[in-house]
Amino acid sequence: MSRFPFPFTAVTGQERLKLALILNAVNPAIGGVLIAGEKGTAKSTLVRGLASAAGRRVVEIPLNVTEDRLVGTLDLSSAVNDGGRKFEKGLLYEADGNFLYVDEINLLGTHISNILTEVVSSGENIIQREGISYRHSCRCIPVGTMNPEEGALHPQLLDRFGLFVSAQSEKDVQIRAEIIRRRLEYERGPEMFCRKYQYEEELLAEKISAASCRLKEITVPEETMQLIALTADRACCEGNRCEIILAETARALCAWRGGCMVSDEDVSGAAQMVLPYRMRNAPPAEAAGNSESAQERSSEDSPENEAAEENTADTPQQASQPEEPDDQPGSVERAGSELPLSADGIKANYGKNGGSGKRSRTIAGELSGRYVRSTIPSGKCRDVALIPTLCCAALNQRQRPPPEGMSIAVRSSDLRCKIREKRTGATILFVVDASGSMGAKRRMRAVKGAVRGLLSEAYQKRDRVGVVAFRGSGAQVLLSITSSPELARRRMDELPTGGKTPLAAGLAAAAELLRAERIRMPDALQYLVLISDGRANVPLNSTDAFEDALSVAERISLAQAGTMVLDTENSYIRFGFARKIAERMGAEYIRLDEVTGSAVEENVLGLVSNDVK
Repeated sequence: MSRFPFPFTAVTGQERLKLALILNAVNPAIGGVLIAGEKGTAKSTLVRGLASAAGRRVVEIPLNVTEDRLVGTLDLSSAVNDGGRKFEKGLLYEADGNFLYVDEINLLGTHISNILTEVVSSGENIIQREGISYRHSCRCIPVGTMNPEEGALHPQLLDRFGLFVSAQSEKDVQIRAEIIRRRLEYERGPEMFCRKYQYEEELLAEKISAASCRLKEITVPEETMQLIALTADRACCEGNRCEIILAETARALCAWRGGCMVSDEDVSGAAQMVLPYRMRNAPPAEAAGNSESAQERSSEDSPENEAAEENTADTPQQASQPEEPDDQPGSVERAGSELPLSADGIKANYGKNGGSGKRSRTIAGELSGRYVRSTIPSGKCRDVALIPTLCCAALNQRQRPPPEGMSIAVRSSDLRCKIREKRTGATILFVVDASGSMGAKRRMRAVKGAVRGLLSEAYQKRDRVGVVAFRGSGAQVLLSITSSPELARRRMDELPTGGKTPLAAGLAAAAELLRAERIRMPDALQYLVLISDGRANVPLNSTDAFEDALSVAERISLAQAGTMVLDTENSYIRFGFARKIAERMGAEYIRLDEVTGSAVEENVLGLVSNDVK
């Protein structure tokens, strides 16, 4: 099957993805394709099929690739045998003029992502390492695939992809049945199957070649340039790279359809693939790039409409509704989605924090983690990087003849140690006040919405989550710390409310859970999010309920966990109990009714940010 890749023209469906790949083959200046979607939607099959038809290769970058294999390094054999400094080519050298394919690109390590960003941006790979200086062209067509549920792609690398396409499975039963037939026929005889589509493949190759030659003659009228600029401006795109890629894609579309001048339809078709992940404040449908939609947008943005929107947004949702009495003990309140604190807000702000599939990447201090690069040791070298060490020693063999019976002499000055990178997840523990004081003011629905949003973020980062609720006479562990956020989400949807506020018991239960988790997973980052108004009225160890809560909060501060207190107090007279708890705990303090829902979500996401420490 590797000798006879599945023909590009034999793939059923995925028309937009096919077009995006073809346009890049016609005009590599577009900058590649980022494909987001489900597994098993023919993403890699289409890339390999088009490369075969267009006479190019597919160079795949595995997730566990090392820096040496990616960029190239010193040829050890040449250095040992001849004492010369010869460059051993890496994957980026092979990718020049071909397709550079990265599956699950959002899970690449930070260091490798930074290298790809620089090379794809400049079109050149520059190597300065281990006594060699080398540079070569790397003008490739990058193609990356990702599952959005696994986390976002690094913003700098994301911006380097010219087009974005969402690949989804076919819904039509007849098309799905045809996919099965063709795949089974291909597996029975790959060579015969490819011969069946040989004519269509040759026609595709000829059309791509003709369109590439025609591209030089394509002109962009001044009015169309104005339209491209207006489209990018209406989409609130950052910088000017969007306009350039939009123009290059429109030119490729024009060449592919056999035209000689870029039309408004070309701009509209290009915008559907260029704008989706670059837009800031406008939906994709409004940025299609035609003059009629632009005129409609200008009328919609009139001062009258803006004033009406402001009046609507500034009107409190609860102004026309009387405040409801306290909930009775034992009642159950389900999370509402109409309040600002929701999962949608979390997803909208997620891209601001970056990330790529796991919570945090840290440089490992012990002999564990993935080897990413080498360095000169500052002290005793316990983790020797063998190949870099031998390379350094090989360069000096002319000055130090090896002992009898040995091929190479290695001295302590040649030693290089490994730098390892490992992923550390986060333990996020939610301590939720489920007493009647919160349910009376209907704040629990907003709190549940925020927790559900954070659990969605935890799923993307593969973190472990736990939920402790306190009400009545004590605390209840609704969910022991686990990696199953779906179970946590269901438990939060059925959170019982009502009764007194045993705050100290809730904090004590949370502290015990974190202590046990720290023993089991010492490398995990720990975060505690307390959601309460701070009105403790059930003591734990003494007769003063609030002093007991302060005492437990101080004990939590010694555990060096990231903490945050979301104050849900919303009465006319404020007592500031939650603020005092936050001060004693050393936690970040936020008062819910002082900020918007999106601002609260951003602050909570900042607490569990995925910055590399």
